[in-house]
Amino acid sequence: MADVFRFSSHSFYFSSTSLPPSFASSYSSLHPSLPSIQNPEKRSSPMPCYSTSHVMPLSFRPRKRLVSFKVQAAVAEKDQPKWWEKNAPNMIDIHSTQEFLTALSEAGDRLVIVEFYGTWCASCRALFPRLCRTADEHPEILFLKVNFDENKPMCKSLNVKVLPYFHFYRGADGQLESFSCSLAKFQKIKDAIEMHNTARCSIGPPKGVGDLILEPSLAPKDKQ
Repeated sequence: MADVFRFSSHSFYFSSTSLPPSFASSYSSLHPSLPSIQNPEKRSSPMPCYSTSHVMPLSFRPRKRLVSFKVQAAVAEKDQPKWWEKNAPNMIDIHSTQEFLTALSEAGDRLVIVEFYGTWCASCRALFPRLCRTADEHPEILFLKVNFDENKPMCKSLNVKVLPYFHFYRGADGQLESFSCSLAKFQKIKDAIEMHNTARCSIGPPKGVGDLILEPSLAPKDKQ
């Protein structure tokens, strides 16, 4: 049994076996109803128990450096271009039907790969870095990027129903191939490049694209 004696603002816990004989006898005379203290010879070290009034409050410094880092990171991320805005040198963004037809007519006999994508499309985003590396590896190929949301009427006329979707064009041969493709099936694009990116001679002006017809002013003029 342990008895507690409080002095001032401190509390000290004493084991009943830690009191000297004189103090034990006084204690028994003052508290006759309590059992007497046994074995006064055995002593144990008193253990102080401090009052909570003497506990110093903890102070915390505001995390200014962490807040500043988050603000700087947000500003840096805002200044960087979006994933669909990072183009290779031989990539062109298409914003209208007229731009699309003009790019095809000016490509001449070059192989043209058209990617139909959406900024919200996770599969388009996953495939895009691989497409950029392929464009760097084939500077002779022209890559056109068509934003589906900006060109819905044109995409509908070209029968684009899933994303990402690809069209292959080349000069007078017109459209060579079209298919949907994801990052897991990127080999389809590499196979199509190997098949269609061969040396050839042009035998005439570029053909129309589906229901889209090249305007006379955009088609190459015959040499006199």
